[in-house]
Amino acid sequence: MRGDNSDCPPFLFLCGEVMNYDYDDSLLRAVISWIVEAAAVIALAWFCVYTFGSGEVNLGQSMSPAILDGDRVLIDRAAVKLSRPERFDIILFSTEKSGNSIKRIIGLPGETVQIRDGEVLIDGEALKQPGESAPQKIAVAGQAENPLTLGEDEYFVLGDNRDASEDSRFDSVGLVERRNLIGKVWFRTAPFERMGRVK
Repeated sequence: MRGDNSDCPPFLFLCGEVMNYDYDDSLLRAVISWIVEAAAVIALAWFCVYTFGSGEVNLGQSMSPAILDGDRVLIDRAAVKLSRPERFDIILFSTEKSGNSIKRIIGLPGETVQIRDGEVLIDGEALKQPGESAPQKIAVAGQAENPLTLGEDEYFVLGDNRDASEDSRFDSVGLVERRNLIGKVWFRTAPFERMGRVK
């Protein structure tokens, strides 16, 4: 007999060894469970950062006063991948001609955009941007001097600072296809004194 195994049935004369195996198996399951949970947390954190926390530094004054030169903003990628962007959304996009740019959506797919007498017309109606007491007068209409009908996945974008912006009025940017949209600008992280949601 083995002193520590006196309560074991005769056919389990290795009861101590069996208990050790059970202990090792439980430890292994606990370690695997911890690894799986840690991997899930890391994956969730990566998804959140990639989707909502990608950063971009704005260059230039084309989006003034909403976004100034040097402002660091966060990009919501899901807003353009999982749903259709809306008019007046501020978006980050990239084209071969212009690289990464931040502008505001003005014209939506299927609409006809024209700039006439300094005003933006959407399907022949003057556009009023929320927060503006009166529409900005635009000095240069560019290619929007004549009516532009947007395709099913095309957007017309403008900078808020109309006369200091290179946007859909010009061939260097042109109409922006949905596949070139990176995400919606939603939050400013720097400078600290201007931190907050971007509208």
